[in-house]
Amino acid sequence: MRYSTQVKPISYLKANAAEVLANLAEQREPLVITQNGEAKAVLQDVASYESTQETLALLKILAIGNEEVAAGKLKPAKDVLKRLKSKVVDA
Repeated sequence: MRYSTQVKPISYLKANAAEVLANLAEQREPLVITQNGEAKAVLQDVASYESTQETLALLKILAIGNEEVAAGKLKPAKDVLKRLKSKVVDA
């Protein structure tokens, strides 16, 4: 994705807010907003934002898992499965 095609000054956003929001929802590409020639903010549609947050959460879980493996915090799979099966039966 090329962000260079998705860069607009804040004045454009102010003058075309409804159109910008419609384009964000349709194209699902972020829009970089500049102020005085500098990038200041990134706008994106809600669905893309939620997807990004879910992806970050999954990556965080993976990173925590990797840290636990590196620290030797491991349990045999058969023990984990046994515990899970007992919880399902109890429920």
